[in-house]
Formats: sequence, structure tokens, C-alpha cells
Amino acid sequence: MKHQRLFTLAGCIVFSTMALTAQEKPQTWTLEACLQYAYQQNIDLKKSRLSLESSQIDTKNAKAKLFPSLSAGVSYQYNNTPFLETDNNDLDNYIITGNSGSGKNQISGSYNLRGSLTLFNGGKLLNQIKSNKIAEEMQNATLEETFDNIESAIVTGYLQILYAQESVRINENTVEVSKAQCERGEQLKNAGTLSESDYAQLVSQYSSDKYQLVVSQNTLDQNILTLKQLLELGIDESINIVTPDLDDTDVLTPIATQNEIYQTALLCLPGIKYSELNISAAKLDIKSAQAGYYPSLSLSAGVSTGHLSTSEGKTGFQMKNKLSESIGLSLSIPIYSNRDTRSAVSKARIAATTAELDLQNTKKTLLSDIENLCLEVKAAQEQYVSAQEQVKAAQSSYDLIQEKFNRGMANTLELLTEKNNLLTAQQQVLQAKYMAILNRLLLNIYQNKPITL
Repeated sequence: MKHQRLFTLAGCIVFSTMALTAQEKPQTWTLEACLQYAYQQNIDLKKSRLSLESSQIDTKNAKAKLFPSLSAGVSYQYNNTPFLETDNNDLDNYIITGNSGSGKNQISGSYNLRGSLTLFNGGKLLNQIKSNKIAEEMQNATLEETFDNIESAIVTGYLQILYAQESVRINENTVEVSKAQCERGEQLKNAGTLSESDYAQLVSQYSSDKYQLVVSQNTLDQNILTLKQLLELGIDESINIVTPDLDDTDVLTPIATQNEIYQTALLCLPGIKYSELNISAAKLDIKSAQAGYYPSLSLSAGVSTGHLSTSEGKTGFQMKNKLSESIGLSLSIPIYSNRDTRSAVSKARIAATTAELDLQNTKKTLLSDIENLCLEVKAAQEQYVSAQEQVKAAQSSYDLIQEKFNRGMANTLELLTEKNNLLTAQQQVLQAKYMAILNRLLLNIYQNKPITL
């Protein structure tokens, strides 16, 4: 899974955003298949890739500003001079030829080619390139963080489905047992060894167990819907979840120490990278703001020509004679800018300090999250071992009471009590099992380890 992430981040943006056809969708969905499919289809990831592409364009644009700019211009103009007072002969001539006696109706054309180059502006251009490169790296870190968030959501959703599936199976078995108890209770009632009230308790428990089965099935359906939404699957598409064979080894796998996980996360976690890059970007902003104290120097050059219809000579001859070339330097020295530069520098320094505080807060939050996950893994593992022992004891006690009840030697209250104790112990094992696995996989994300079951 780790190589898949690096492969995607390396630049396969077009491939990653292509829609998969129905034939390319897995027939059965393992956790790994869900993650790979989400990498390509999740909308948040697609948007994050587009943002990365946009930041790459900004970097290219900043580099291009180091080169001269060049523009060309062409203009044509027709001048129609209003009729001026003149004698009758000039008026007759204007009516016949369309020209006044002074011949001021004319067509003019001008052509120019101009270029400019910034020679010095206090390092703004170079700092802007560096800033855009950092922004590109920050967006790349954001993409990685989006990957991690999707991984966390997929892992959580997938394991919730596995938990709900096992919960449904437990409730199905409970319903079957309750049904058998009702049938046996009816036999005992007909034989006169079980009262009507005790039999009613069995029927009531049977109805309650069936209700719990419906609730657990609805929970499973809701968890499947949540995973489908994360995978961007349509409303009519079904998803066949593969149930892996998870044993005690998967639950009781040792984890690294909190400090080892934390130190690893500091090196590879995208959120930490983003905060560190944000500090570098803020320091560059200070230099860019300080550039306002320095003069700027730019070079400009141009070539222009033109022609006029009322001038003597053909158009080509006029354009040759009117050809002009220019070159010049422009120096701008800041003297007083209404405190704009000083304010910009002060704000940039405040932003840099804020970025450093954000990094400290990110590290603090990271440490807290890792500590909590480690504690939850260890607690769930201990609870799993304890709950397994409790299930064995509850099962033995229930089997004993069940046998006595079938012989008419135990009452309904004793039977239902032991049955509920067994069900509670089974649910505790189930909960501890998936809490341990889930939190361990989440810790793998912090360490950039593969996510597999």
C-alpha cells in the first residue's frame, strides 16, 4: 500500500482521475481493494490532485517572470475632419471628391514591438519562486494528508462492517437458541412443570432477541452504506465485503512504544511536513515584504513605425522612414509609502510566529492522539483476553443451567440470566477484538506502514 501512495503522488494525476468501468470494480471487496479503489475514485482526492496541479502551474508562472516580457501592437485609425467654412469652390470640390480643400480626412497606421525586463526588485521575483515551490510542496503534503484521512475512514468503516457482521451472527444464534427454549418451555408447560408466567418470560425474551437481531442488521446496512459513500459507489451498486479470518495473533500483535511511534510520525506525517513548510513560507514572506525598502530597476526596449494616408510616399517608404528604436532603464526608489512596507514586514513576522506556534500545536495534538491510540490498543488487548475467559465461564454456566432447565430443575429467571451473561461476554470479546485491530491499524497510518488485514 505504501508503494501505491508514492506511485500516485509521483504524478499519475491523469491516470488516477480516470473513472473505472463496472468491469474493473472488484467482485469482492477486501480492505486493500477498498483503499486502492478510493485512491482513484474519491472526490476529495481528485480535488486535492487538481489543487496540486494548480500550484505547479503557479510555480512555472513565477519562474517565467525572470524572462523578458514581449508585446506587439497594431492600430489603424480613420480621421474625418468636420467641414470647415470655405468659399463655394471649395464646397463644390468637397461635395464632388469627398475631400476638403485642406485635405484633412486621413487613414493612419502604427506598429510597435516592446519588451521589458526587471533587473532588480529587492529579490521579490526569486523569493516568489521559492515561495511557490514551498506552496507546491505544501499542497503535496495536503494530498498525502487527504490520503491518510481516507485511509482512516476506510479502515474504520471496513472494521465496523466486520464487527456488525459478527454481531449479526451472534444475534442470529441467540434467536435460534431462544426459539428452541420457547419450544422446550411449551413442552414443559404442557407437562405441567412450567408455569404460564415463566413461559411468557421465554416468549418475551424470544421477541426481544428478534428485535436485537433487526437492530444489528440495520447497523450493518448503515455501515455498508457509509463505506459505499466513501468509495463513491452508486445507489444501485452492491458491495460484497470479504470477511478475513482474524485470530488472536491479529488482536494481540505487539505495537511499538509511544515514543518510537511519535518520532516516526514526526518524520513522515503530512501534517507535520505541512506545518514546517508553512514556517519556511512565512519566513520568505518576510523577505518579500522587506524588498519594499529597496529600489527597483527595469530595462525596456521597443521598435515602432507607422504611415499616414495624407503623407507623401507609399506606405512601405513611410514605414521605413518612420522606423524608430528605443531602449531605456527605469529606476524607482521608495522614499515614503505611508508605512505600507513597514506594516507588511510586521504582519509577515507575526505570521511567521503564528506558523511556529501552529507547528507546536500540531506536534502536541499528534502526541496526544498517539498516546490515546496506544492506550486504547493495550486496553483492548487486555480486555480481549479477559473477555475470552469470561465467555468460557459464562458458556459453562449457561450449558449447566440449560441442561437443568430442560429437565425441569431450573426456573426461567436462572436460564435467562445465564443466557444474557453469555451474550454480554460474547459482545465484549467482539468489541475488544475490533477495537484492538482498528487502533493498531490507525497507528500504522501514523508510521506510514502498509494497511493490511
